[in-house]
Amino acid sequence: MSIHVTVWNEFVHEKNKPEVAEIYAGGIHATIANGLTETMEEVFEVRTATLDQPEQGLPDDVLEWTDVLFWWGHAAHDQVDDALVTRIQQRVLGGMGFVVLHSGHDSKPFKKLMGSNCQLRWREEGERERLWIVDSGHPIVDGIESEYLELEHAEMYGEPFGIPTPDELIMISWFEGGEVFRSLCTWKRGKGKIVYFRPGHETYPIYHNLDVQLILANSAIWAAPSGVPYELACRNPPRFT
Repeated sequence: MSIHVTVWNEFVHEKNKPEVAEIYAGGIHATIANGLTETMEEVFEVRTATLDQPEQGLPDDVLEWTDVLFWWGHAAHDQVDDALVTRIQQRVLGGMGFVVLHSGHDSKPFKKLMGSNCQLRWREEGERERLWIVDSGHPIVDGIESEYLELEHAEMYGEPFGIPTPDELIMISWFEGGEVFRSLCTWKRGKGKIVYFRPGHETYPIYHNLDVQLILANSAIWAAPSGVPYELACRNPPRFT
């Protein structure tokens, strides 16, 4: 049995910024989808959806098909239809997994599920980020062989981060400017599981990073509802104690 994953992307920057299209040919959604299948081809069945498609890419039949929904948005949060937001919320409460990426912290679905404004401090300097693993036994970081993940260039997100206290805090970021940030967090809402993963600015090739791709694949497995192969998430022991 495969996990049905839909990768949603507003698909705006790739069409109006050549520097983004150069990094993410075909769109950020295509890069994420390809990374999932290349990382664990036998586990996932992946489709993509974008804001400019009919019903904003997520008609009822697509949402019903989806076990785990990935969400990437930045410039067009306000264009997402409120009725779609409610349908996503109801699907998560019913068991669909929801993986929110980078600037998706400000998206309507994430804020509705969190019940807070989800705001943060940010600075775009292209500085180094080190994401420390603080829960080494969590299946979402299974297979990461170091105590941290380092990105040479990243957009800074800093605390305070206006989210409810996470059920699980898995990674904390440090940036060259000294800021820290809760970068990999999980929650449960109803029967559904939610993951927030911070890295992923559109002008940096972060979604091409193999460790990032592995974390995204592990997130999909962890967030998948009961009845799909959750046990795959526990296939390897922790790397360190």
